[in-house]
Amino acid sequence: DSNTVDGIVNYMNKETLPENVDVIVAPPFPYLKQVRGRLFPNIAMAGQNCYTVDSGAFTGEVSPAMLNDTGCTWVILGHSERRHVLNEPDAFIADNVNAALTAGLSVIYCVGETLQEREVNNTKEVCSRQMAALMKHKIDWTNIVIAYEPVWAIGTGKTATPEQAQEAHVWIRDWVKQNVCHNTGNCISIMYGGSVTADNCRALAQ
Repeated sequence: DSNTVDGIVNYMNKETLPENVDVIVAPPFPYLKQVRGRLFPNIAMAGQNCYTVDSGAFTGEVSPAMLNDTGCTWVILGHSERRHVLNEPDAFIADNVNAALTAGLSVIYCVGETLQEREVNNTKEVCSRQMAALMKHKIDWTNIVIAYEPVWAIGTGKTATPEQAQEAHVWIRDWVKQNVCHNTGNCISIMYGGSVTADNCRALAQ
């Protein structure tokens, strides 16, 4: 609710953030204006999703232009819940990525495998398919951050080990080098998401 949102914003505004760390928050859509109005400007804001067009009869969808209007500079796309709960296909998500980038938003693009896919050693194949979907568009990769979020670790209490996360990050970076541009692969930011807590975040960050 609004009181909870205010409490989180107040807490974040009191913290001293390292200059070399980019902090982005992604509140639910109804609270975007409230958060942007109170959050210090050194903390960026992201939408949790967006649709592929700016106008039309798409009841319930939020366009990139609407996110811009609320003060968002980022958007999360391809989150595991959008892929596996709402059954959004790779091509549809890629269209949303292209629309968001065209509108001037930066994108956190999520990739990751299910437990069943990991158990049969299909992690690379799944992430490759999800990454390759973006190649249908001529997109600006400098405004994309890749988030590796294994589905089996989202909200389950299970967390990838630092070694598992690093292995995936190395492979994703190599994929970008080989399929997009070597320099882009060297520079692109890759992050991990999946049951990260105060107890395990330091080990994952290292």
